[in-house]
Amino acid sequence: MNHIKNKNTRFLKEIALISFGVISACFGLKSFLIPNHFIDGGVTGISLLISTLTKWNLSYLILIINIPFILMGYKQIGASFAIKTSIAIGALSLALIFLPFAPITHDKLLIAFFGGFFLGGGIGLAMRGGCVIDGTEVLALYISRNSVLTVGNIILILNIIIFAFAAYFLNIETALYAILTYLSASNTIDFIVNGLEAYTGVTIISEKNEDIKHFIINDMKRGVTIYKGEGGYLEKKDIDIIYTVVTKLEMSKLQSEIRQIDPDAFVVQQQIADIKGGVVKRQSLH
Repeated sequence: MNHIKNKNTRFLKEIALISFGVISACFGLKSFLIPNHFIDGGVTGISLLISTLTKWNLSYLILIINIPFILMGYKQIGASFAIKTSIAIGALSLALIFLPFAPITHDKLLIAFFGGFFLGGGIGLAMRGGCVIDGTEVLALYISRNSVLTVGNIILILNIIIFAFAAYFLNIETALYAILTYLSASNTIDFIVNGLEAYTGVTIISEKNEDIKHFIINDMKRGVTIYKGEGGYLEKKDIDIIYTVVTKLEMSKLQSEIRQIDPDAFVVQQQIADIKGGVVKRQSLH
């Protein structure tokens, strides 16, 4: 019974995220980018560029140009993703036709920033809901599996090509503002997808591991995992390896305390995109 309830709750949450994402993206497009002939990166940027050059309806272009990426998503990720993505892109196309958002400003900096902010917010919310309304990430994932390039590298290359076309067919100023729009959108997406707090995984090897463990658990209120290891340099001996997860804001405090406890401690940090469960949120003192 609880399983069904949790599944229904998750489904409703995904629907809400995708719906708000579609509305946010539509607002960014209709109130900022479209009236002022601005473009963005990705598939949305391609659609905006073609619409600006040909005067074709953007809502149809977004729907048509995303079809190949939906098919890629079906092959690469699965049917559920492809279905939700199809519905989300279809909803965005309809929203661009029917939602009565009016232009808000003609200031170019405000258009670039807030247009990118609301469009990126919409893309990020849709991604949190389990789909995309811009197929660039799907294409990048597809290419990266048969290439030495990472997903991030491929997205960057694709956007450079889009901005180069914008500079050639429109003008350099439009291309430069498009870069600002893209930066605003990509940072908003990153903020929404990765959450309000950026986490760092920390691996610590120290002779004074008990003191460090005590500080992390009792002072920072974080959980730790202890790995049993063996030293492999010069002298073989058993060692306890501490692993914990903290926010980036807490990283400085942890580093400072480790250096006070053991200046020779070996510390490795790695960025974590998302976490579930465990003692990560601060424990109540009550």
